[in-house]
Amino acid sequence: MDADRLKNIPVFSDLDPSAMSIIATFASEVSVPEGKELVREGDYSYELLAIEEGTAEVTRAGGKIADLGAGDVVGEIGVVERGTRNATVTATSAMLLVTLDRWDVKRLAKQSPEVMAHLKELIEKRKAEL
Repeated sequence: MDADRLKNIPVFSDLDPSAMSIIATFASEVSVPEGKELVREGDYSYELLAIEEGTAEVTRAGGKIADLGAGDVVGEIGVVERGTRNATVTATSAMLLVTLDRWDVKRLAKQSPEVMAHLKELIEKRKAEL
C-alpha cells in the first residue's frame, strides 16, 4: 500500500513519514459492497478498519447511533484491548477500506511505539464518547 494514501485518514495523518511507511507495509486494502456487514456487535475484534472511501452505519442493540465516512476508523478498541465489538457496522455504499489485523497491530507496536500511543489516544477519546 502507498503510504501517501494514509494521509487522508485522520488517525494516521499527523504521523511522521517513517511511521506511515511502517503502517503501509502491514496494511491491506479491501473493497466491500453496499450492505456488507463489516463488524457485528458482540463478535471478537480481529482487525482495525479505516474507511478510505464510502459510508457506513453504526448500530447498537438494533438502534442507529452514528454514520461513518471517509477517514473514520472502526475496531481499534477491540484490536488493541482484545475485546468484543461494541456495535455493528454495515456499509451503506460501496467502500474501500484499509485494514490492519491484530497481528499487524502487534508488530506495529514493536516497530513504532508512537503509532500505538496515537491509537491508544484515539481509544480513550472513543471510550469517553460511549
